[in-house]
Amino acid sequence: MTPDDLKYHKEHTWVKVSGRKVTIGITDYAQDALGDIVYIDLPELDADVEANTEIGEIESTKATSSIISPVSGKVIEVNEELSETPEIINEDPYGKAWIAVIEMNDESELDDLMDASEYSKYVEEEIK
Repeated sequence: MTPDDLKYHKEHTWVKVSGRKVTIGITDYAQDALGDIVYIDLPELDADVEANTEIGEIESTKATSSIISPVSGKVIEVNEELSETPEIINEDPYGKAWIAVIEMNDESELDDLMDASEYSKYVEEEIK
């Protein structure tokens, strides 16, 4: 299931837009590929981040994976609940398991992201 109201990055992060602020998380495909998530290294609050760069890491029983920021801006909020219960990412990747809120520098970066249908096709190609 790929929610239609979100935008997607090729590194399997999602974005929910609200004005100049975006909430980000990892996709259902990403959490499924990782398996049971046991730890998350959250982005730093007030950190300046660049689009397409690592802002944190997720560790699972299978692998460690980078969290890639889909946009540039400043981290204005992080989901501290994930530090205590990272498994929420497996249970609710598009809801309670949001990772951070970023105040964007350049809203035009959203144009580089995929909609739900484009992302679904992208994942299908990646699986082949």
